[in-house]
Amino acid sequence: MTEPSSPVYLVDGSAYIFRAFFALPPLTNSRGLPTQAIYGFTTMTLKFLRAHRPQHLAVALDAGKETFRNQIYEHYKANRPEAPPDLIPQFPYIRRVLDALNVSVLELPGFEADDIIATLAQNFSARGLSIVIVSGDKDLMQLVGDNVRLLDTAKEKWIDVDGVKEKFGVEPERVTEVMGLMGDAVDNIPGVKGIGEKTAIALIQRYESLENLFAHLDDLENSGLKGASRIRKALVENREKAFLSRELASVRTDVPIQVEPEMLRYTGPEKEKLRRLFIELEFGKLLKDLDAENSVKE
Repeated sequence: MTEPSSPVYLVDGSAYIFRAFFALPPLTNSRGLPTQAIYGFTTMTLKFLRAHRPQHLAVALDAGKETFRNQIYEHYKANRPEAPPDLIPQFPYIRRVLDALNVSVLELPGFEADDIIATLAQNFSARGLSIVIVSGDKDLMQLVGDNVRLLDTAKEKWIDVDGVKEKFGVEPERVTEVMGLMGDAVDNIPGVKGIGEKTAIALIQRYESLENLFAHLDDLENSGLKGASRIRKALVENREKAFLSRELASVRTDVPIQVEPEMLRYTGPEKEKLRRLFIELEFGKLLKDLDAENSVKE
């Protein structure tokens, strides 16, 4: 099977959906169906398709709230509220939009979209393929490498290895070491209480890994770090939380999903199916744009 020469785009669809929902004011069609997430997701996806013209593309979605991370830490993402009631009925329509666009959708119960993206990114990049992860999620920066870049479409910003170093102060493979210490309030990852981002970065820049850091706690007093005694005490008291937090922040690259790059070939939308969906949802502007595009091509 011929491998693609152009990048394989892996889109964090779940992040797209929530971004769309909260970015727009409430919208409904004449039947009372909430539509702002559908509309925002569709417009963002169409803009991305026009701008980047991907030849190989997949959208990864979360299959549910419960994952293996909840099994090892019951409070993982416990600070996040349930999906807003107005968002829930929009999920099936977003899937219908992706179906009409002919975009491959990947999901697997027990794993997050990030884990699916990580598994494919590692698999494909190891074969020399170029990967673009479409997401602004800092958790995915750990995957960046010679063949893997991030594209944050909200800021139209490309993130490579140097971009990760600028954000975290360390190479991509050490991002989770930093997160093990600083935690992540968004996902309710505890980290080490009393150690913030700057201190976490400084420690990993010096010691490179949690294992090496904890093996040299007695050296901290001579490290020159401000508050070294307090930091040492915090580390001693929160050793287990540090390693747990690193595990929670680490994306899985062994998701049992069998996908070949050629299975993700993007051939364009089924325009009539998309048109019927826009009529049902009463997306007048998108319908007008679609009809205008069709008339130009004719």
